[in-house]
Amino acid sequence: MQVFIIIVLIMSAVFHEYMHGWMADRLGDKTPGLMGRLTLNPIAHIDLFGSILLPALLVVTGAGFVIGWAKPVPFNPHNLSDQKFGSAKVAVAGPLANLTIALVFGLILRFFALQLIMINPALIELFEIIIFINLLLMVFNLVPIPPLDGSKVIDPFLPPTWREKYLSIEHYGMFLVLIFVFFAFPIILPVINFLFSLIIGG
Repeated sequence: MQVFIIIVLIMSAVFHEYMHGWMADRLGDKTPGLMGRLTLNPIAHIDLFGSILLPALLVVTGAGFVIGWAKPVPFNPHNLSDQKFGSAKVAVAGPLANLTIALVFGLILRFFALQLIMINPALIELFEIIIFINLLLMVFNLVPIPPLDGSKVIDPFLPPTWREKYLSIEHYGMFLVLIFVFFAFPIILPVINFLFSLIIGG
């Protein structure tokens, strides 16, 4: 089951990053394709620490949750057709991809649970894992800590003076994200649990 959790996490993170690239491409920036990132091939997106080592560490140590990420898809905001909100659209495409996966599997589980049990009772738990992990990725990435997607989503709405200072903390972004993961993660768990119950009708 632990291996399944890590596989779901990796594939969900890959789809998340692919949709960043897809949105950038749709808005006129060909950078993701030129860099070989406009693909669902996991090899192109896997980050050694964020996709493998950190999730494995959290599973082995029994942290009670698993989180991770794939390599960010590069794009050039100056190439986007929407200069004001283009970067925000690219940023939100990843979390929306995870929400879509959670909704698809959640609706199947909600309306066809009996059929799934008849096929194999273990499918219920597997579906729940897929839903939960994708909701986790969506909510986690929307936390407004640079360089997470949430910071890019709110960026266009900030006054210029605030924006410059806000984005300047991206230099310490990975450190801040790790602090959040290990010490402040319980803050977002109620949101994830609420969305999980809402989707599956629990």
